[in-house]
Amino acid sequence: MNQSIRNIAIIAHVDHGKTTLVDKLLKEGGVFRANQQVEERAMDSMDLEKEKGITIKAKNTSVHWKDKIVNIVDTPGHADFGGEVERALRMVDGVLLVVDAYDGPQAQTRFVLRKALAHGLKVIIVINKIDRENAEPTKMYDKVLELLMELNATEEQFDAPVVYGSGRDGYMMYHLGDERKDMTPLFETILDHIPPPFAKPNEPFHMLVSNIDWSDYVGRIAIGKILGGRVAVGDPVFAIRHADGKRIRAKITKVFEYSGLGTQESAAGVAGNIVGVSGFEDIDIGDTIAVSDEQHALPFTQIDPPTLEMQFCVNDGPLVGKEGKLVTSRQLRERLFRELKTNVSIYIDDSDKAGVFNVKARGAMQIAVLVETMRREGFELLVSRPTVIEKTVDGARHEPFETVWIEVPDECVGAIMSNLANRKGLLTNMEKLSHSTMIEATITTRGLIGMEIDVVNATSGRGVLSHLFKEYGPYAGEVLTRITGTLIATEAGETTAYALVMCQERGKLFVGPGEQVYEGMIVGENPRNEDISVNAVREKKLTNFRSQGEGVAAGLTPATKLSLERSIEYIAADEFVEVTPKNLRLRKRILSATERRKFERSGKSA
Repeated sequence: MNQSIRNIAIIAHVDHGKTTLVDKLLKEGGVFRANQQVEERAMDSMDLEKEKGITIKAKNTSVHWKDKIVNIVDTPGHADFGGEVERALRMVDGVLLVVDAYDGPQAQTRFVLRKALAHGLKVIIVINKIDRENAEPTKMYDKVLELLMELNATEEQFDAPVVYGSGRDGYMMYHLGDERKDMTPLFETILDHIPPPFAKPNEPFHMLVSNIDWSDYVGRIAIGKILGGRVAVGDPVFAIRHADGKRIRAKITKVFEYSGLGTQESAAGVAGNIVGVSGFEDIDIGDTIAVSDEQHALPFTQIDPPTLEMQFCVNDGPLVGKEGKLVTSRQLRERLFRELKTNVSIYIDDSDKAGVFNVKARGAMQIAVLVETMRREGFELLVSRPTVIEKTVDGARHEPFETVWIEVPDECVGAIMSNLANRKGLLTNMEKLSHSTMIEATITTRGLIGMEIDVVNATSGRGVLSHLFKEYGPYAGEVLTRITGTLIATEAGETTAYALVMCQERGKLFVGPGEQVYEGMIVGENPRNEDISVNAVREKKLTNFRSQGEGVAAGLTPATKLSLERSIEYIAADEFVEVTPKNLRLRKRILSATERRKFERSGKSA
């Protein structure tokens, strides 16, 4: 045991204040100078994390408080990134369970807490945001205790200490009436309650790779907690591969320790500490690094399997290559398989069609983050609508079911209940909150696709939806998730205001004037459940009396622009999202109207 080190992970539902709390722990631990200006949520270093306001990748940091080192792993709170949480828990000995004093335990709170308890980790309850209007910290603490009982926590885990406070304002308290001063109560609780890391300093070096980083100078960096011995620069080691058990010789070229928001080189890493080591041509999450080829591989926790599958395809549209540089099948394949190296919760397979790859993941958000990252790297590609991964159980067809929680204003309950019924959702509980209603239901993963868009529209953006995988169950039959049709362009060219004014009489537009369209591209939504062909590039014939655009644009409604995640959930099975660095376009899989009709006729006859 290394008495000077504590390893903890911060877990919570999305938006309950984990990353802001880490900011304050870093500040009080002396990571930042007194006069240093630090942006909020400093740990969210990815551009996408800053834009979306959520944590996507689990990240390590370290705080020196008094004479102790507290290694902290900040984890995502969104269910789609649960794989990041699961492997982070392999490196720590305890967790801070952060719960909003107004919202209380939510869907992801249940998921991450269940994983932490299964790993036998000690828990510290942090009731955060007690300064929120209508906050009920005492009631929410009781709800956490109820959740611990429900998840079969041991007696020791159930007796978890609690602190109250505000991560944003930088104070924690043992009791609600205490002085609101600083983060000392939380630091002291961590040192008193979280055990030192279990490690054997006198045994040979042994480490499980729980994360992978990359440096342009040293290549791949394997990150994990040293379970035995010590490792120094120049040491010969063996990498024992998790996939096939092969043992590959390597030599440690660098050892990195975490310090604040960065890393610093160290001569050696000691038992119990979380470190990064380099010197490997190829190493993956789940591999074991050992000093001898006679040592055994360490067990790696199986990640929950994905429930959704999508196709990533080479862009075959008429505008291919005009906005992105990476467009070939080889480039797309290399990038997708590179993602497997650092993302343990997705699976990628080659399909039986050239230029088409099957990507399996936990949710549309996880896929959208990958696609958005790729488009910023210069890729062009096509993405299909998600489909669920089914199983056969005792000869019967089974599909994944999820528990969904929807918090909506009281006046919107009827619309949400109707939507749930259309999607074969089964109501399991309804609770009246102070200013809203919480609806709990069981629904197929199929029925959940696109529902978030419906909740946002039905509640004018005030509804909050969260969900959690529940189980596989018997196939629920056909589910109606999209009740609208589309407006499909018949001609290629640049859209005109004159043509769009006539198109918008048929429905809502997705394109504005001056945009490039092509045959088979979806330019709008038709309220009836059928597809209508429209000419979006028609020009007004000139006369001696009126100019081409006079009086036309005045009657044109601004186009609706869907985000990438909404586009993926919006499209039907016979449609694609065309993703480029500059644009998102919705289109039919088969662009030619003639070819589409032939396909439909052949399908009906078959």
